[in-house]
Amino acid sequence: MSDLLERLRGRGWRLTSQRRVVAEVLDGEHVHLTADEVHARAAERLPEISRATVYNTLGELVTLGEVIEVSTDGRAKRYDPNAHRPHQHLVCTGCGTIRDVHPADDPLTALPADQRFGFTVSGAEVTYRGLCPACAGSAG
Repeated sequence: MSDLLERLRGRGWRLTSQRRVVAEVLDGEHVHLTADEVHARAAERLPEISRATVYNTLGELVTLGEVIEVSTDGRAKRYDPNAHRPHQHLVCTGCGTIRDVHPADDPLTALPADQRFGFTVSGAEVTYRGLCPACAGSAG
């Protein structure tokens, strides 16, 4: 059983066949699928699943805090199931590939006190950008 499915079961979230297949599609490391990609993969497993059901399920998962909505550079929103593992993102500026990364420094502690302007900082989003090996190879 996937980590996401385990978390959802632990919350008592009603797992219909449609919700289950969406959660199964989102399972894994470095998963950052668009809603359309989730729908296409879910439809391979459950042909009768509708696009509206996928969108609604993704919205519920985001509201529950079980999936993170990731937006980068005006591209389609992507859905990251690693909501409970602190991480940042590495994004290819060529093809849009996203990878989860775990830098050694905590971005919350990296912001000096004199740069906080009295804010009580509760979170930080850092996005690293560059070219993936495939895009870097084709740029040369």
